[in-house]
Amino acid sequence: MKIAIIGTGNVGGALATQWAKAGHEINLGVQDLSNFKGKELLNNPNTQVFSVTEAVKKSEVILIATPAPAAVEVAKSLGETTGKIIIDSMNIVMGRGPAGFKTTAEAILAHTQTRDVVKCFNTTGFNNMQNPKYENQALDLFVAGDSKNGKEIAKQLAKDAGFAECYDVGGNDKFELMEQFAWFWINLAMVQGQGREIGFKLLKR
Repeated sequence: MKIAIIGTGNVGGALATQWAKAGHEINLGVQDLSNFKGKELLNNPNTQVFSVTEAVKKSEVILIATPAPAAVEVAKSLGETTGKIIIDSMNIVMGRGPAGFKTTAEAILAHTQTRDVVKCFNTTGFNNMQNPKYENQALDLFVAGDSKNGKEIAKQLAKDAGFAECYDVGGNDKFELMEQFAWFWINLAMVQGQGREIGFKLLKR
């Protein structure tokens, strides 16, 4: 797949690296081509850097991994997104998010042409994206959104990043639940002192 990464920090960088290793074509979308966070990502295979609009134009899938307060500004900067899939990995934490929206995904939908917006890669830490393996098993991820195609793509990309499964938790009405689940991880890891090396696994019997 051809994937635009908007936000080349911890989360965007971890997924860009995993997906590049899996053989996907990675198009980093940045504001300043000569000075951007994550320049080392260009050492990965199949990875190039472009302006945000050019990266989007060249890609089928767009990952947004910027700070949540910038969600509206970033969405507006993407250019034409009709027919493209947007994966939102952002979270509103402690009330810091796009003004007037309960979730970042809702802000993206309100400011882009595509309806294929899903929320995924937001419920765990970037360290678990760098390495989702815990001894002899891998962590699970979760995805929400009305877009069936978007969810199937997110599920495949989760597996390509090394996660065991990516479970469908519902439609756009579950965006807020996904962000609450992210806060649950943050609370355990940071506030309650469990540390970042924790993750979620769905067990069945």
